[in-house]
Amino acid sequence: MNLKWLEDWFEKIEPKGKWSWLGSTYEAFHTFAFTPKTVTKSGSHIRDAVDMKRSIIIVVIALIPALLFGMWNIGYQTAISTGANWHWFYMWWFGFLRMLPLIVVSYAVGLAIEFAFAQYRHHEVNEGYLATGLLIPMIVPVTTPLWQVALAVAFAVIIGKEVFGGSGMNFLNPALVARAFLFFAYPTHMSGDKVWIAADLWGSDAIAGATPMGELAAGTNPSASALDMLIGTIPGSTCETSFIAIALGAILLLFTGIASWRIMLSVFLGGGAMGLLFNAIGANTYMELPFYYHFLMGGFAFGAVFMATDPVTAAQTNCGKWIYGLLIGAFAVLLRVCNPAYPEGMMLSILFMNCMAPLIDHCVVARNIKARATRKEAHNG
Repeated sequence: MNLKWLEDWFEKIEPKGKWSWLGSTYEAFHTFAFTPKTVTKSGSHIRDAVDMKRSIIIVVIALIPALLFGMWNIGYQTAISTGANWHWFYMWWFGFLRMLPLIVVSYAVGLAIEFAFAQYRHHEVNEGYLATGLLIPMIVPVTTPLWQVALAVAFAVIIGKEVFGGSGMNFLNPALVARAFLFFAYPTHMSGDKVWIAADLWGSDAIAGATPMGELAAGTNPSASALDMLIGTIPGSTCETSFIAIALGAILLLFTGIASWRIMLSVFLGGGAMGLLFNAIGANTYMELPFYYHFLMGGFAFGAVFMATDPVTAAQTNCGKWIYGLLIGAFAVLLRVCNPAYPEGMMLSILFMNCMAPLIDHCVVARNIKARATRKEAHNG
């Protein structure tokens, strides 16, 4: 397809003169449509065909299977709760209409702040929020009020990222910062052993359905089977229920090299090891739960694939990635089992390890330096 007409249009509207202050906004849209024309002037450089925009777009594409299934599951759970006999497409359409306002508010508020900061600093607009803006609606209850979503997005972008210099400079995952803000500021909308399912299009009523982790926190075995949890036909946070849909996104991220397989694998290994330890203790129903159930419940798989692997907030060294992932998985299961007041655990585990990632890398690098110095002394001796 010949897009010369579009490129000519961009050149025609390029802000100049008194409108040059809009340069950051113009560049954001121009470079989204076309590869930037920026070239290096001196020195040696390594060039890659995949820039940041393309990397973020791959993450967004990887999120689509979980997003589409989550939309359908909203309608499916609502139909079960109300006794309605809906066609599968109507279930998806119902969920789509419930999710759309959350996505629109997330992008509108977040991108407005991103553009404002870029204009103020005379910097290019960072692309990272293209993924963050979709992640936030996917990990909050579908009945979260839109004004709360807007507040959480503003807090995450300003306090969680922009105050540190913007994308690439933040040490906490912005999407999880938004969820943590909602959890601690409005706990009645975010916590407890129930999931809220919209009973009508505008959410004037809500029907409570117990989640598997909510049942375990109450001391009973999950009513859903392992197969139901694998497929995702269970109550839960909007797009975190389907292990299969999340796995499809993981395959794309691993195939393209966007996400670290070391982190992804180590999170599951850490969670499995902690689950087996609790199985050996077996003091209560939660401890006796088969270790692999933890992978299928709550946000464990979603966090391991899309949150823990965030290259900005994760450990950077190869050895550090193993340590980072193992501790995330272990702490997530530990928090679930030992803290009945908060049956999830993945969010707090990842945020805690985000803070620890620089220390992990520092210790790994220091150890490598010491080991090399020791080898050098032994060789010279």
